[in-house]
Amino acid sequence: MKNNILKLGILMLGLFAILVVYLSYLQVIRGPSIAASPYNHRFQEYEAQVQRGTIYDARGTVLARTEFTDGKGKRVYPEGRNTAHLLGYISEMYGRAGLESAYDRYLLGREGADRIRNYVNKILDRQQSGGDMVLTLDAGLQELAVDLLGGRRGAVVLLDPRSGAVRAMATSPSFDPNKLDTIWNSLVADEDSPLLNRATQGAYPPGSTFKVVTAAGALAEKPDLAAKTFNCPGFIEVNGYKLMDTDAHGDVDLKKALAVSCNTTFAQLGVGLGPEGFERACKAFGLTQDPGLGLPARAGTMASVDKLHPAELASSAIGQGEVLVSPLQMALVAAAIANKGVIMRPYLVDNVKDSMGEVILQTAGRKWLTATTPQIAATIKEGMLEAVRYGTATAAAVSGTQVAGKTGSAQNPHGETHAWFIGFAPASQPTLAVAVIVENSGSGGAVAAPIASRLIAAATAKGY
Repeated sequence: MKNNILKLGILMLGLFAILVVYLSYLQVIRGPSIAASPYNHRFQEYEAQVQRGTIYDARGTVLARTEFTDGKGKRVYPEGRNTAHLLGYISEMYGRAGLESAYDRYLLGREGADRIRNYVNKILDRQQSGGDMVLTLDAGLQELAVDLLGGRRGAVVLLDPRSGAVRAMATSPSFDPNKLDTIWNSLVADEDSPLLNRATQGAYPPGSTFKVVTAAGALAEKPDLAAKTFNCPGFIEVNGYKLMDTDAHGDVDLKKALAVSCNTTFAQLGVGLGPEGFERACKAFGLTQDPGLGLPARAGTMASVDKLHPAELASSAIGQGEVLVSPLQMALVAAAIANKGVIMRPYLVDNVKDSMGEVILQTAGRKWLTATTPQIAATIKEGMLEAVRYGTATAAAVSGTQVAGKTGSAQNPHGETHAWFIGFAPASQPTLAVAVIVENSGSGGAVAAPIASRLIAAATAKGY
């Protein structure tokens, strides 16, 4: 009898210990992610009790606010579809997304002094309030970027290479978050995927814009390539694979090869890098990582090292093959060259204030990666300047501002080529880096470069 009681006691003690460990795991390890889940119904309960904070752009324009009707709050987005993919939404039916989800605790007054203040307000049956957010985004530039895409599938990213602050991040097509509950089914069924944030989650072959990465990787391995001359007969054969060029460019150095976008030169450089060298170049620019923007972002992908045979290397080196990246990642490639080889971590939220106006979260520019050296960045910059002066990117020129850029026309199996452009300005002291993609639209120089030109001109006029 005593043995049975002892065994039962040990069993109960063991089960209790397992329960304690599991609850500790949920609280300490899984707690933050569960609390931040867009499907956490606790936030919906808070929503009914708290005056949710307002979201502003960098110049004080209201991007999201709560309006009350008959005591019930409703989130309103004055910029509508222009900021839908960044701000996200709040829905009793479909959860929450974007910055609204990522910064829920701040907007609902669950952080800092507001946490205690709102607890007291709840006890005293007084209004509870959340904190306000100020973004790095410029609503005017955001609207312009959306307008320039003109309803075509694509994305635009504009950021400050010195800090990583995002000034515009547009995706097309978009949706009106003010009508989400009534249009959800049509959004899900739409073949153009309007719910997809193409700027951060799009997966595209980068085409010739990727030659910037190939050039940096090749120069890192062999610095003397900067002075070498390459011969371009209009094609290159690699192990029986014939890769055609846009023209027979003749003898070109690396800078001119960037300016005229010579496939032959960069295919040679890719093969010369070898699988490990090519992978190092991609990783140096952070293409296989999530840059930590604060929104869901797709890491870039490429063929595994064991599959990077010479023909695949030649194709990958010019942004084809199995290389897939997002517009945000290519904006950071441009930013790396603009910022002398250093990539700053991108960010959208400048600061968060509590309900009393005290700053409780301030974002500062932080170094993310060193992609290349200042010397290599300077060499590539010269090639990108020549591309705008006389090469494939002349349509990116801006009056009174020196622009450096690289175009791309990326082949894909689903139709006409994607039009790409990446670049930065003013070239002497860059304050803007940009990436533009317009899906299935043809030449990057004819389609994407003019969009970048208009956006850079507008941003410069605003003092960015």
